[in-house]
Amino acid sequence: MTWLITGGAGYIGAHVARAMAGAGEELVVLDDLSTGVSERLPAGVALVRGSVNDPALLKRVCAEHAVTGVVHLAAHKQVGESVERPELYYRDNVGGLAVLLDAVAEAGVRRFVFSSSAAVYGNPDVDLITETTPCVPMSPYGETKLAGEWLVRAAGRAHGMATVCLRYFNVAGAASPELADTGVFNVIPMVFDRLSHGEAPRIFGDDYPTPDGTCVRDYLHVADLAEAHLAAARRIGAPGATGDLTVNIGSGTGVSVRELVDVISEVTGDPRAAVVEARREGDSPRAVASAELAAKELGWSTTRGVREMVESAWAGWCLRHPQADAG
Repeated sequence: MTWLITGGAGYIGAHVARAMAGAGEELVVLDDLSTGVSERLPAGVALVRGSVNDPALLKRVCAEHAVTGVVHLAAHKQVGESVERPELYYRDNVGGLAVLLDAVAEAGVRRFVFSSSAAVYGNPDVDLITETTPCVPMSPYGETKLAGEWLVRAAGRAHGMATVCLRYFNVAGAASPELADTGVFNVIPMVFDRLSHGEAPRIFGDDYPTPDGTCVRDYLHVADLAEAHLAAARRIGAPGATGDLTVNIGSGTGVSVRELVDVISEVTGDPRAAVVEARREGDSPRAVASAELAAKELGWSTTRGVREMVESAWAGWCLRHPQADAG
């Protein structure tokens, strides 16, 4: 069978492509390269440049490559941007998904893995977030991911398509330096960016009801996340696979922002103490996944820790910013 990976030249997508290609899966990648980088793709994987909003292109790709399964990662993913441009997020994240599902269902595709997010939960006041925790998204981005899940499951029922929705927690790290995240939107690259400009890391609030007063999060190495996609694809790629599954993809372990900043300090060799600023609106004290269902249903669990995430992310940062390593 051949898997179509949308957004497969992006940060997460390229890791998924490498994991699946390395396991012997046949792939074709569709990416508009707005944030993706074609050089990230493993040798021998076909790249088609284009959008999931293009039904004619999707029809051609499915026919020419005999696509039998889809891993859908192409989406806008910045919470702040989604607040400023909700129409863009709904048009592409939900509308584009509808176009894609329509095209692949018509092509006879019966396996679909959807990239979702822990943003669907909002800020629940629970120790561990399970798949049954109520979904109350706090941003248009989270809303589009929840609506996407609804659409994927409904399309699956309508067309006899086996589906898996993966709710990612906080993704970090890199399998190799050239695959590192090029954006500065998540906490680890944000700290790297400040250190590279001679500025101290920032911690937003240290008066939360947590052991050290800073927010606690569940951090997930992107290589582990890629392996989760492979496990999901293998699950629904099995003969006779049916139904739908929605599962958290996280470590099940909480790490505080201060603990994370301390690890970054050790890895980078930069001793600057973090500056504590006011809380950010909407931040919850704790957001940690229950990872039990992923272990049970996918046979998957994380194998890499926070230090490995930081070290690999720093190696990627230094590749793009040589002065950081020299400093």
